[in-house]
Amino acid sequence: MLPVAGVIVGVLALIVGGYGAIKASSLQKTVAAHQEKVDKIDGIESQLGSVSASSDKATKDISSLSRTTQDAFNTVAADLANIHASIVKLEEAQKKPAAVKGARGEVVAGPGEYVVKAGDTFAKIGRAHGGFTGSEVAAVNPGIDPSKLKVGQKIKLPQKK
Repeated sequence: MLPVAGVIVGVLALIVGGYGAIKASSLQKTVAAHQEKVDKIDGIESQLGSVSASSDKATKDISSLSRTTQDAFNTVAADLANIHASIVKLEEAQKKPAAVKGARGEVVAGPGEYVVKAGDTFAKIGRAHGGFTGSEVAAVNPGIDPSKLKVGQKIKLPQKK
């Protein structure tokens, strides 16, 4: 009986061993299939790393360009402000009548002219220089606003009748 039991146990061992070998082979095929997927994932991971590095570089480049562009705009804006100020000064200088300076640097009136002093009005100037009215003085000075007379400004006097 012992030999029969040994044969039965041996047959059972062979069956279990065969079944184990079949399962091991099946598992080996599954592992091989999964290895391909793992390799693909590793490849994708390495591509993502290089894409991330490229993205970081592009971000830094854009930031640098933005700073450089802003600096250029600031420089141009400052230059434009200076140019604008110069133009305004030129326009103001062009609007002011040219004053004739005497030997001591004061404005000198020519014949038929008067140099405005502090407190002068067209009416005062007219009365003091021939008995004219403020309207008559204004009539010979059409480009001058009587309410904005400036000390040192030259105006024309009406001609005596």
